Amino acid sequence: MTLTSILDSLFPAGHQVRINGHQLAGTASTAAGEVAVLGTTDAAAIDHEIALYLAQQILATIQTHPRRPLIFLVDTQGQALSRAQELLCLNGSLAHLAACVDLARRLGHVSLSLVTGEAVSGGYLSFGLMADRAYALDSSQVRVMDLKAMARVTKIDHAKLVELAASAPTFAPGADNYQRMGAIEDIWQAPSASLLDAALAELLKTQASTDLRMLTGQDRTGRIQAARIVDQILAA
Repeated sequence: MTLTSILDSLFPAGHQVRINGHQLAGTASTAAGEVAVLGTTDAAAIDHEIALYLAQQILATIQTHPRRPLIFLVDTQGQALSRAQELLCLNGSLAHLAACVDLARRLGHVSLSLVTGEAVSGGYLSFGLMADRAYALDSSQVRVMDLKAMARVTKIDHAKLVELAASAPTFAPGADNYQRMGAIEDIWQAPSASLLDAALAELLKTQASTDLRMLTGQDRTGRIQAARIVDQILAA
């Protein structure tokens, strides 16, 4: 499915989204009114330029359109992997992007992300998983790293990781495992204006005042210890 068809399906009332290389930004009409749309496409590797571009778009929305909802469309292979990017402190640019999403939330901008292609590692964490609610298309690929790469990094045998992934979603790639952990709210079979409008309506009603992802992960048996451990730390 092309980005154009995804945009047309999500925003049948109209959209003005500019695609510039691997990054996109613009506005769209929904049942809740105008929304800001920004994100990445073509499995972009998020480098300084893309991270700062997305951050700039969020800050511009905060300044010129207070409380306008933010829609993040995510298609990224993760952070750009090069020595030059690391020496220039790509982690700082990714942290800045995440901080901008948090600033928008604090100023009343609800946010929703939809994985349209790939969602990998720091590229996803820096804005897609920072949204108030995260969704993914059924055809999407979501992971921190694949099991073969994980085996190389952790020195755990690949066969053992495959065995662990069958019962523990924290080891396993796939949108369904992230849904079970509570990180992804729901998986959509296809991009849908009705699903988007319903999700936005719920967010605007609650103003995303409470992050329920740990409790959701506990209820779905994907993260059964996280909420309890956080409660213990806060009570200490």
